Amino acid sequence: MKLAPVRFYNTFGRTKEELRPAPDGAVRIYSCGPTVYRYVHVGNLRTFMLPDLLCRSLEYLGYATEQVMNVTDVGHLTDDTFDRGEDKMLVSARLENKSTGEIADHYTAAFLDDIRKVNIRPASHYPHATEYIAEMLDLIEKLIAKGHAYEIDGTVYYDIATFPAYGRLSRNSTDKLIAGARGEPDPRKRHPGDFTLWKAAGGHRLQVWPSPWGEGFPGWHIECSAMSMSILGERFDIHTGGADNVFPHHEAEIAQSEAVTGHQVVSIWMHGGLLMLSGARMAKSAGNFFRITELEEQGFDPLAFRYLALQAKYRAPLNFSTDGLAGADRALRQLRERIAGWSAHPGEDIAKVSEEWESRFRAAIADDLDLPAAMALVAELSRSSVTPPTKARLLTSWDRVLGLDLRRPAPEGSLPAGAAELLAAREKARAAKDFARSDQLREELGALGVTVFDTAGGQRIKK
Repeated sequence: MKLAPVRFYNTFGRTKEELRPAPDGAVRIYSCGPTVYRYVHVGNLRTFMLPDLLCRSLEYLGYATEQVMNVTDVGHLTDDTFDRGEDKMLVSARLENKSTGEIADHYTAAFLDDIRKVNIRPASHYPHATEYIAEMLDLIEKLIAKGHAYEIDGTVYYDIATFPAYGRLSRNSTDKLIAGARGEPDPRKRHPGDFTLWKAAGGHRLQVWPSPWGEGFPGWHIECSAMSMSILGERFDIHTGGADNVFPHHEAEIAQSEAVTGHQVVSIWMHGGLLMLSGARMAKSAGNFFRITELEEQGFDPLAFRYLALQAKYRAPLNFSTDGLAGADRALRQLRERIAGWSAHPGEDIAKVSEEWESRFRAAIADDLDLPAAMALVAELSRSSVTPPTKARLLTSWDRVLGLDLRRPAPEGSLPAGAAELLAAREKARAAKDFARSDQLREELGALGVTVFDTAGGQRIKK
């Protein structure tokens, strides 16, 4: 059976390209996953939602998929752009007085729990960086042998001057890299933009491995080259990640993988837009973030966040607010109630009408995962004169892609009636510095059994 053509926006060429998988039809996907030193926040979850929607859509269109998502448990420095700072895993181990293994196990388990809450299906493989040290060392030795890397005092650097294509993904030039170097560059580097493949271990470091250059640990970038090619081979179809991964991480991956193999490894690079909070990027380092568990404790259905994310193109930034989340929560609850009613409604399921709507839905997801168009189609179908049974069946079928559990009743313990609207109004009052109105709304929420307190990340509630 001939599969329908699918087109995705390729960050490398800045254009939409048709997907051309291997003859067996399986689409092989590598996704940059979590660094397991802290809990993931909803901005991270939006990034991880991209490969989930990608796999769901491809499978809906008849393709087979194999997805790899790595777990970074070593080597991600606090300033990876310029190879500075501490390893994030070691920082958390010290702060929490635990071993790096305990830190990795705890936050990996929390990550898996959090993605389940927003219906992100498990990847086919979850390789941990610490399990692929041998493969990383092999790649580094090959890069040195081919003249793309050099060793000084036990640290191995990638020589970007040996790879003319370096910078094409991110549109960075050598001049820009020099201008962007903050502070004193590492004097051992041939060029300030050279990046670390293997770093010599300092004293008292918890995570070290033997290597031909002495004890040390891998750089963040070499980990993904090793894991992706070890599992998916030297050619695979799609690589996903957040927009913040374009440089330096994915730029470095291309340089490493292609210098070793001598050919293009990844066909299409797809990057998800960032989640913004009050105009700033949501980030652990900035402390302006929400966990999905916090939103759940405030009475929101976790899938309301998924519903909210589906309203924006995956490549575009998305502004997050409790006002928007409250609206998504209401809309999701209403849609589930309608489907329940339509399912019980007597009437005929008209196949010809169904085919027309189905064709439009498939066209939307095949066109660079146009989920906003798909969600607009959901709204249009809901308002249409299509028979109730046809509506219920189509929406239930489309939910295999949307992942909103549209057949599931609203969870117990949701916000009291009217509370979401009061929270949204209070957020607007706070933004307008109308503190009298804000205090009044706090009292009204209190009367409903909802206690509100303000934090740097926004208002939080306790029922």
